[in-house]
Amino acid sequence: MEIIRSNFKDNLNKVYEAIEEADFLAIDGEFSGISDGPSVSTLTNGFDTPEERYQKLKKHSMDFLLFQFGLCSFKYDHTEAKYIMKSFNFYIFPKPFNRSSPDVKFVCQSSSIDFLANQGFDFNKVFRNGIPYLNQEEERQLREQYDEKRSQANGAGTLSYISPNATKCPVTIPEDQKKFIERVVEQIEDLIQNEENKSLQLEPCTGFQRKLIYQTLSWKYPKGIHVETLETEKKERYIVISKVDEEERKRREQQKQAKEQEELSDAVGFSRVIHAIANSGKLVVGHNMLLDVMHTIHQFYCPLPEDLSEFKELAACVFPRLLDTKLMASTQPFKEIINNTSLAELEKRLKEIPFNPPEVESAEGFPSYDTASEQLHEAGYDAYITGLCFISMANYLGSFLSPPKNHVSARSKLIEPFFNKLFLMRVMDIPYLNLEGPDLQPKRDHVLHVTFPKEWKTSDLYQLFSAFGNIQVSWIDDTSAFVSLSQPEQVQIGKCYWNHLIVRFACWHNKQTLKGLLLSLLKFLSP
Repeated sequence: MEIIRSNFKDNLNKVYEAIEEADFLAIDGEFSGISDGPSVSTLTNGFDTPEERYQKLKKHSMDFLLFQFGLCSFKYDHTEAKYIMKSFNFYIFPKPFNRSSPDVKFVCQSSSIDFLANQGFDFNKVFRNGIPYLNQEEERQLREQYDEKRSQANGAGTLSYISPNATKCPVTIPEDQKKFIERVVEQIEDLIQNEENKSLQLEPCTGFQRKLIYQTLSWKYPKGIHVETLETEKKERYIVISKVDEEERKRREQQKQAKEQEELSDAVGFSRVIHAIANSGKLVVGHNMLLDVMHTIHQFYCPLPEDLSEFKELAACVFPRLLDTKLMASTQPFKEIINNTSLAELEKRLKEIPFNPPEVESAEGFPSYDTASEQLHEAGYDAYITGLCFISMANYLGSFLSPPKNHVSARSKLIEPFFNKLFLMRVMDIPYLNLEGPDLQPKRDHVLHVTFPKEWKTSDLYQLFSAFGNIQVSWIDDTSAFVSLSQPEQVQIGKCYWNHLIVRFACWHNKQTLKGLLLSLLKFLSP
């Protein structure tokens, strides 16, 4: 089901219902880019530590926009022995809610935009019809704006403009605004004296002038009138003053507050879906989902914390149970029988022996996907395929039981070993980021940090280390790389070859850590 701004409110309860009844949820995101660094190595290196990878993604990926979010709910029908699926494809865009709303700035990566365009991605649905959103801090600020406006209307504005006893004392009006306020008061006096006229529309004015009007009228006319700010087609704001009795005034105030609450909900927008997923506590499945999780938290909750340990705590609060199908497929007992773990190839492999494709049917009123058409890189479809892959692999684990089980639920202990471990791309010896505890710390005694001239290529490094047999090269930048030898005892330290330098990985890493600590200390001490 395609969800854009115009049909979001009408379908929100369907989304809530799908989340509530699901056995598990599958998600996927499409972004305006992946990395703002000069090269792939800026984002990934074969010998990144989990902390380093987190910092790289945080620095080089979070300024992109998650603008399409796929959500699929899967509920198992025990009677029919099949899953019932509901799919949602959300288009998201941070359209400013009002003049004081965040005017979000984001970056695009030409290769990513070109790739999505070639896949038939409709960017108009994002930029013209995308669902708005606010993170928690932005929502709090908007609530405070409404509270401030309400307090002004009730004569309890900020101390900058009125005295502490505002309801009893006149408002302090700046000299250059006195004539303006006097004219407004004269118009209101005429309105009150004229029995035929019921309301008065003032000329558009500045926000500061509107504030003075509200404060003056709340003091001078505590009863008998209702004051409201409206907006012209040209987005100019003006005040309408109406003569009302107390009962009518209260009714209008209640209407206004209800409208404000509705506007606030509209502004929070898509974030309400993420909150519902988080509050459900349901298992959330994704494929190679570290970036999806980071973007979702960063965009709809709060800016990412400075260090990895804080991120893990935050992720556990937002998503208590995560499962990464790419990691699952790369782990025993699957890694020996699955050669390619890309989403498209994984879905194809899981249709073959020894796996059984799951029985999945779209719920009534929801469109179905045809895997033969391969709608890859539509977030809703990718979420659907991810869900299918999870079901197939989970059910395969049931074949090891005695007696074997054809269906393994999302709550089975068989899949718990895969919970809260997110696949780390292109890291040679740390397969995943562990959200529930310390990360793996493999020995890297066989790894060297090598510095060399900018003109060197990978073949030059192979030539340099030809005496050591097989090596693996992981580039850092144009003048440095990690070289992994096949045996730790082969390592020879402290040799200088022409104009390049070789040091142990541990020595280099300790130096980098110390450099980082010193920079942090200098930043802290600087005025």
